[in-house]
Amino acid sequence: MPQTLFPIPDPITVPVLGEAAAFPVHRIFCVGRNYAAHAAEMGVEVDREAPFYFTKSAVNAVRSGTNTPYPPGTENFHYEMELALAIGQPLFRATKAEARTAIYGYGCALDMTRRDLQIRERQKQRPWDLGKDLEQGTVLAPFTKSSDWGPVTDQRIWLELDGEIKQDATLAELIWSCEEILCHLSRYYHLRPGDVVLTGTPAGVGPVLAGQKLKGGIDGLQDVTLQLTDAE
Repeated sequence: MPQTLFPIPDPITVPVLGEAAAFPVHRIFCVGRNYAAHAAEMGVEVDREAPFYFTKSAVNAVRSGTNTPYPPGTENFHYEMELALAIGQPLFRATKAEARTAIYGYGCALDMTRRDLQIRERQKQRPWDLGKDLEQGTVLAPFTKSSDWGPVTDQRIWLELDGEIKQDATLAELIWSCEEILCHLSRYYHLRPGDVVLTGTPAGVGPVLAGQKLKGGIDGLQDVTLQLTDAE
C-alpha cells in the first residue's frame, strides 16, 4: 500500500457478545419512515411501494456509552432508536432466504439527527446530509449473533430520556421487514460483510439537551446509551 498524505482513520469496531473479535463497520445504510406512526408524527406519508434510504458515514459512528458534545449548527437535536442489522456475508440481488442468512447479528442503535436542518433541507428538496450525517451521530451497542437471538417478531423497542420513556413500540410495527429491506437494498448495492443497516425508528422522537442521558433497548439485545455534554 502506498504511503498516504494523511493518516487513515481507524474503522469503528463494535463488540459482539460471546466473541473475542469485534465487528468492523464498513458502511451504514438507514431506512427512512419504516414505522407508520413515526411518519405521521413527522407530517409525511409512508411510501409503501418501496423503502427508501440515506447513508451515514462509518467514521462518524461511535460505540454505546460515549459522552458526546451537543453538535454545532442545531437548536433541535433529536434521538431516534433503531434496530441495526450487521451483515456478515456478501449479498446481491438476494432472496429472502439469502438475506436472512446474511444477517450476522442484531443490535440497538441511535440515529441522532439535527432535526431543524433535516426539515429545512427536506422542504427545499435537498439531501439530508447536514441533518443526518453528523460527527458522533450514529451510536452502536454491542451486537448479538443472529443464532443467539432468534427471528424478528414482536420484540419491544423503547427509548428513555433521563429515565422517562419516550419511544415504546414493537418490531412487529416495521413496515418493511429486515429481509425485505435487504432484498431491496441489494438490488442497488453489493452488500458486504461489515455493512450495517438501521431499520427505522418508531414514533416518539424528540429533542435531547446537553446534560441529558439516552438509554434505548430491544428485548433480548444489549442496551444502547449516550450522554450529551455541553457543546465544544
